[in-house]
Amino acid sequence: MLKARKARPVSSGELQGFNSSDVARICGVNLRQLQWWDERSVVSPRQDGHKRVYMPEEVVEISVIAELRRKGFSLQKIRRVLRFLQKDMGKRLSDALASTSDVHLLTDGKSIYLEEAPNRIIDLLKNARQPMFLVCVTDQVKRLTAGERKPARSETTPPLRKARAV
Repeated sequence: MLKARKARPVSSGELQGFNSSDVARICGVNLRQLQWWDERSVVSPRQDGHKRVYMPEEVVEISVIAELRRKGFSLQKIRRVLRFLQKDMGKRLSDALASTSDVHLLTDGKSIYLEEAPNRIIDLLKNARQPMFLVCVTDQVKRLTAGERKPARSETTPPLRKARAV
């Protein structure tokens, strides 16, 4: 049995949002999928009469959810990621709209990681409080080529002479 959903009406002072057809086209999902996600409170848009109105924040979340679903993640795992971001980190995927830095979700097909800072990655499915740290190989190469090349010790010491057999 479905619970009656609480409609969030669109007030006249709010910005114009996106209709279901636009969101479906932008995110690559069908209208029934949007309806199902709304009914299950995955992403609940505002209501304007009988029409669903999606704000940009919700469109970002739908787009990311759809992409993770295409990568093979279950909706259950995706909901765990969203819940962890909201409750434990106080963040939402839509925070990327206001962010001046890039926000990345990384996946190996089994887990989902959030790159919240340039050198810090968190495993979202394990709700890890301890972040992983990223070592960028490209940065190390740049560091190597940026400075003057110092010869290695083996290049500065004269080669050892081999002992002659007597």
